[in-house]
Amino acid sequence: MTARIERVVTEGVVSVDDSEYKVENNTWIVGDDDEVIVIDPARDAETILETVGEREVLAVICTHGLPDHVGGAIEVAARDEAVVALNRKDRRLWRETWQETYPDIDMEDEGIFGVAGVELEVIATPGITQGGVSLYVEELGVVFTGKTLLADGPGKVAGEYPALADQLTAIGERLFTLPGDTRVLPAHGEETTIADQEQHFDAWLAGSLTRDGSAEDEQDGPLVDGTRVSGIKLNLDED
Repeated sequence: MTARIERVVTEGVVSVDDSEYKVENNTWIVGDDDEVIVIDPARDAETILETVGEREVLAVICTHGLPDHVGGAIEVAARDEAVVALNRKDRRLWRETWQETYPDIDMEDEGIFGVAGVELEVIATPGITQGGVSLYVEELGVVFTGKTLLADGPGKVAGEYPALADQLTAIGERLFTLPGDTRVLPAHGEETTIADQEQHFDAWLAGSLTRDGSAEDEQDGPLVDGTRVSGIKLNLDED
């Protein structure tokens, strides 16, 4: 197997609700000596293309429509006339960065992209955005999770969880069904593994991500209607 993975780290400023945040991004390149797919091209297309070198870019895949995931998409794709892929539900976000164009491919759950003899399977993981996806490469034992799951847990936007219940459901039902030794390669920060993150899942469900330390937030179990502090609806029916 000749396919390999490379990381390009860039940094810049992202504006959210009139506030600016300094963000460091991972752009992932999957391929061999001849062809590649670029995942989450952040703002610095020149640096990304320097790493790609003379290899052909087959596709640019954006796990989310947020500006720091799509900022370099058009320029990276244009060099080799590659296609740009994004889930259709994130088109509105895409247009906040690229007002005069749309992605070439509307990604769907369980879609497949191929490069250098390996397949990237699309896994719908909404929560950060409605159209958020992850990309699982079984042959390489990795999953690219974008902002959905980071080394320190579920990702945020400007310090907040836009839809935490959806995000945790996607993590639990889609990502944590992958083999435990699967490497998690996120759009921000260092890598982790499925097993390392899964051990924290019960605490996340119990509300550890949203507690502010006050006494009323110290409940670990479900509420009377079967909803945990995080908002995840649980099945409390006895077998």
